[in-house]
Amino acid sequence: MKRIREISHFFYGQYFAEGLMITLGCIIPLLVCIYAGYLNEGTLISFGALLIGLSDTPGAPSHRRLGMLSTIVLGILTYLIIVLVNFSIPLTTIFIAVLSFLFAMFAVFNARAATVGAMCTLLMLFNVQHAITAGNIWSPLLLTIIGGLWYMLLSMSVIKIRPYRIAQQELAESIRYVADYIRLKANFYDPNVNIENNYIKLIEKQVEVNKHQESVRDILFQSKRSIKDTTKIGRYLTLIFSDIVDLFEQSLTTQYDYNAIKTAYGQYGVLIPFKHTILKVTNELDNIAYAINANKLPKPTYTFENDMNRLLESVESLDKKGINTIPLKKVIINIRSIIKYLDNIYSYNSTNVGPNIPKEEIDSASQFITRDQIDWKKFRSNLSLESSAFRHALRMAIVLSGTYLILNLVNFSPNGIYWTLLTIMVILKPGFGLTQERNLQRLVGTLVGGIIGAAVIFFIADVNIRFALLICFFLAGYSLFRINYIVAVMFITPYVLIMLSFHGTNTLEMVAERVIDTFLGGAIAFVSSYIIFPNWESTQFRDNVRSLLIANYNYLAQAIQILSGKELTVTNYKLARKEVYIASANMGSTFQRMLTEPKWRQKYTKEVNRFVILDHILSSHSANLLTQVNQADISSYHAEHVKLLKKALSELNKAITLIPPHDDEEVFEPKEEFPNLNEVRDENDESKLITEQLQFLSKISGDLHKVTQELVNRAAELESEKQQV
Repeated sequence: MKRIREISHFFYGQYFAEGLMITLGCIIPLLVCIYAGYLNEGTLISFGALLIGLSDTPGAPSHRRLGMLSTIVLGILTYLIIVLVNFSIPLTTIFIAVLSFLFAMFAVFNARAATVGAMCTLLMLFNVQHAITAGNIWSPLLLTIIGGLWYMLLSMSVIKIRPYRIAQQELAESIRYVADYIRLKANFYDPNVNIENNYIKLIEKQVEVNKHQESVRDILFQSKRSIKDTTKIGRYLTLIFSDIVDLFEQSLTTQYDYNAIKTAYGQYGVLIPFKHTILKVTNELDNIAYAINANKLPKPTYTFENDMNRLLESVESLDKKGINTIPLKKVIINIRSIIKYLDNIYSYNSTNVGPNIPKEEIDSASQFITRDQIDWKKFRSNLSLESSAFRHALRMAIVLSGTYLILNLVNFSPNGIYWTLLTIMVILKPGFGLTQERNLQRLVGTLVGGIIGAAVIFFIADVNIRFALLICFFLAGYSLFRINYIVAVMFITPYVLIMLSFHGTNTLEMVAERVIDTFLGGAIAFVSSYIIFPNWESTQFRDNVRSLLIANYNYLAQAIQILSGKELTVTNYKLARKEVYIASANMGSTFQRMLTEPKWRQKYTKEVNRFVILDHILSSHSANLLTQVNQADISSYHAEHVKLLKKALSELNKAITLIPPHDDEEVFEPKEEFPNLNEVRDENDESKLITEQLQFLSKISGDLHKVTQELVNRAAELESEKQQV
């Protein structure tokens, strides 16, 4: 049953929808042209649709439209430039270098701009070997434009007909990642699980959670219509997303010394029931995600009352033995809070979409969007070897133009040059680890896909069956493109081979050439990422460390306002929380890439690993503290709380000052004003909990300060050794 639901979820989901859209956009014009007897023209129209389809990444409709239009306009300019210099190998080499550098630098703006640049580079490579004369320059261009405009019309029409379908699919995907994250949290209650390894997996998953939550924000909050819509579906999705983000934060607040918990309670057999109950919560989240993806109202599959009662009974049995069970009771309270969010989501339906969204949140919705506008100042500021984007763009320009020139000088086949350059463009990534990973995936996928494609062509003579398989390979390849690249290549390769077989190409020879060209391009990309302006994450992590420390400082500093007796605005709190999530995800991504680099480059791995884990613990306990302080009575606050908060923030500030800002970066200004509260007398239970949390946060902040100091000292030592050499 679970397997069937997983398959159904895929076919309902955004990845299959994207693959289906690209397939329809490319295959329909091809079928029409084949029927009319214009196969070559249909191929060019299909290529134009594919270019625009690949640039149509998920996001707000206005952003998608702008991205597709930009690809068309820049694609026209790229085409005209490259075909006009094709007569001269030296000129073509120069323009390949210039254009590939510019398009690679688009990554400094945002991910969509980077995709537009990649598609323009692909168009350039596609036309770089075509001997197009003055008489036939316009025909291929016109056909490619027709294909692009056709796909754009198709995409915008679907969005117009089902404006919230993309939001539903992305929201469902983000919920599934939250469920996976909480599953990893459940593993901490398994005595057999390695705590540190589980932390690494947890941080990796948090990166994915943040990525999908940012995508949902981009789609839902680009227009206030989403939360004011008279059809109620926009408001319904926004409320669910808000509950899921709060639920995710609630899962962060269950943060303890899990080694101590295993030592204290593991022998009594009470931890595994906690794990099983939390896993039931994750199954419930999967159920909600599936229902939203299938455009259905989610209905609960579990009742948690019996599970919660059993947990309480097991804890009470430990109480009777005189064992301190406060941590376990906190976990039970936390699980109940998460279940409450699930109940809220299940209570929304077509007639009741929950409470009205506060006007404050409607007016501030745009503040939650990460605005990546085209800022040419940002472009100019990255024109330095210190910029990873600049180094990657230089590497791309040198490798593509150099490979083109050398292969022409040795009279390499025109198709071989194209496939080699295409392989380099696809494999070569800003970081060494990503390049290495994509290289392996591309090579294995091409090899297996080439065997599949050759088998289809040799053993299936019927053209109609071949064409049906071509459509299936195309659909599968582009549906899996963002899920599993190696499998996607395994399907796309036979599609290309079958397509070329319709043009009368020698199949066996072409399969051999394709594999050789792919291996050649992969080898060039791998070596170049190692020796041409290599971009090692071990030299790039300092900015991420500083940003993360500042985000955590600002998040924890929200407690100052609460202790002052002022109401904490929902917008300010959620914006601070969002910045922590983004900075944590960026740091987590950096650490993952560091682990893929050669061993001799991993000089900071131990310290960064410790920093990332401590940061995760700090942000989790900060969330827990803010929840406790916000819910406590104002009479529970006292001067000791302010003193401990000052100490925690001071330690974070000391860590921040260890990493000076860049010239164009704002100087961080710590908080100066703190409330004056009465001295502590008799602490109630709420006050004691706040004191314990602040004491722990002070300790963790101090540990973060120490590990940041170790990182800075280690970097200084290595720099000194380098200068001496």
